[in-house]
Amino acid sequence: MGKRKSRMSKLLAQPKLDTTFPCPFCNHRDSVDCFIDLTHNCARVACFICREKYSTKAHPLMAPVDV
Repeated sequence: MGKRKSRMSKLLAQPKLDTTFPCPFCNHRDSVDCFIDLTHNCARVACFICREKYSTKAHPLMAPVDV
Protein backbone atom coordinates (compact mmCIF):
# COMPACT_ATOMS: atom_id res chain seq x y z
CA MET A 1 0.00 0.00 0.00
CA GLY A 2 1.15 3.50 -0.77
CA LYS A 3 1.50 6.32 1.69
CA ARG A 4 -0.44 9.53 1.20
CA LYS A 5 1.54 12.61 0.25
CA SER A 6 1.69 15.22 2.92
CA ARG A 7 0.75 18.83 2.29
CA MET A 8 4.28 19.96 3.09
CA SER A 9 5.81 17.98 0.25
CA LYS A 10 3.49 19.74 -2.20
CA LEU A 11 4.52 23.15 -0.85
CA LEU A 12 8.22 22.35 -1.09
CA ALA A 13 7.85 21.24 -4.71
CA GLN A 14 6.84 24.76 -5.86
CA PRO A 15 9.70 26.69 -7.51
CA LYS A 16 11.06 29.80 -5.80
CA LEU A 17 11.00 33.04 -7.79
CA ASP A 18 13.90 35.50 -7.78
CA THR A 19 13.63 38.84 -6.00
CA THR A 20 16.74 40.44 -7.53
CA PHE A 21 16.94 41.31 -11.21
CA PRO A 22 19.29 43.05 -13.67
CA CYS A 23 18.77 46.80 -14.03
CA PRO A 24 17.39 47.92 -17.43
CA PHE A 25 19.09 51.35 -17.07
CA CYS A 26 22.64 50.57 -15.91
CA ASN A 27 22.79 46.86 -16.94
CA HIS A 28 24.30 45.67 -13.64
CA ARG A 29 23.42 42.11 -12.76
CA ASP A 30 21.35 41.52 -9.58
CA SER A 31 21.29 45.19 -8.63
CA VAL A 32 17.51 45.70 -8.67
CA ASP A 33 15.60 44.59 -5.59
CA CYS A 34 11.82 44.34 -5.26
CA PHE A 35 9.80 44.97 -2.09
CA ILE A 36 6.07 44.21 -1.90
CA ASP A 37 4.22 45.68 1.08
CA LEU A 38 0.70 44.23 1.19
CA THR A 39 -0.27 46.12 4.35
CA HIS A 40 0.05 49.44 2.48
CA ASN A 41 -0.78 47.98 -0.99
CA CYS A 42 2.41 49.20 -2.64
CA ALA A 43 5.27 47.58 -4.50
CA ARG A 44 8.68 49.24 -4.83
CA VAL A 45 11.62 48.48 -7.11
CA ALA A 46 15.01 50.15 -6.62
CA CYS A 47 18.46 49.83 -8.19
CA PHE A 48 21.44 49.99 -5.81
CA ILE A 49 23.85 51.26 -8.46
CA CYS A 50 22.08 54.00 -10.43
CA ARG A 51 19.41 54.82 -7.77
CA GLU A 52 16.46 54.45 -10.18
CA LYS A 53 13.16 53.79 -8.36
CA TYR A 54 9.67 52.71 -9.34
CA SER A 55 6.54 52.13 -7.26
CA THR A 56 3.07 50.87 -8.08
CA LYS A 57 -0.07 49.49 -6.44
CA ALA A 58 0.11 45.89 -5.24
CA HIS A 59 -2.45 43.16 -4.69
CA PRO A 60 -2.15 39.78 -2.90
CA LEU A 61 -1.54 37.81 -6.12
CA MET A 62 1.40 39.97 -7.20
CA ALA A 63 4.90 38.46 -7.36
CA PRO A 64 8.25 40.31 -7.59
CA VAL A 65 8.45 39.39 -11.27
CA ASP A 66 5.17 41.24 -11.93
CA VAL A 67 6.45 44.57 -10.62
